[in-house]
Amino acid sequence: MTHTAPPLVDAGAAIERASFAHIDAHAGPRAGYDDGAWSLVRRLIHTSGDFAFNGLTRLHPQALAAGREALARGCPVVVDVSMIQAGLTPRRLGPLGVTVHQFNHDAEVIRLAVAEKTTRTVQAMRMAWRRGVLAGGVVAIGNAPTALLEVIRLVREEGVRPALIIGVPVGFIAAAESKEELMTLDAPPWIAVRGTKGGSTLAVAALHTLMDRALEGKV
Repeated sequence: MTHTAPPLVDAGAAIERASFAHIDAHAGPRAGYDDGAWSLVRRLIHTSGDFAFNGLTRLHPQALAAGREALARGCPVVVDVSMIQAGLTPRRLGPLGVTVHQFNHDAEVIRLAVAEKTTRTVQAMRMAWRRGVLAGGVVAIGNAPTALLEVIRLVREEGVRPALIIGVPVGFIAAAESKEELMTLDAPPWIAVRGTKGGSTLAVAALHTLMDRALEGKV
């Protein structure tokens, strides 16, 4: 079944097209990205205003196909912070039937974080696993390296298999290291940004790119 998103406001769509054309003209040689990967990298550049993502962005060979197919099926999306949840547009989520899950404010998550001296985002990823939304879902982490490291641990030690992991946490403590660790996984597929750059807006941009392709039926 092919889903169709409601059209963007004409003026906004025209500005976006002009922005993408500007990026194409000024980004320089693509750092090894094919057209599919470039559509994602270009949106990261558009979102951040930073051409460095032409080179910093890394994609597992199956990342785009896995993300598109999972979202086209209406898989759950698990995020590390509410900023990502707030940034995802209903015009994309609704037609796909995608639900977004974020457990940082759950009372049990808070209790366990205190009791076990971990972060809320670590416990939130464990809760997502226990509630059955991590396996087969798309995980998007834009802020918390500890959340990304916990997902990697769940993959390696518990055999959890998300459909795709988007790992773009921002910061100076463990952010770069957590993304390097993510890129050592053969499975599941992943999308990452090397170094300290990242953030919730980039996670949203990556998800929107994949959702747009799922809505176009490109699976």
